[in-house]
Amino acid sequence: MEKFTSGAELPVGFGLALEQYHALDYFFSLPTETKQQIINHVHTIKSKNEMLEYVESTIATNRKD
Repeated sequence: MEKFTSGAELPVGFGLALEQYHALDYFFSLPTETKQQIINHVHTIKSKNEMLEYVESTIATNRKD
């Protein structure tokens, strides 16, 4: 499987969750290794609610507007 850092796209549900929390720019501003760790974790998430909770708790709460 191709890694995010080598050009793979964001998982759709994750991208939608980032957009819902207006956190796309923040995510893409993170270091490459951090983004890859997040993407690796995202692949273990099984539901929309779990994805939204993950984005809210790990990304949306850490970004600065």
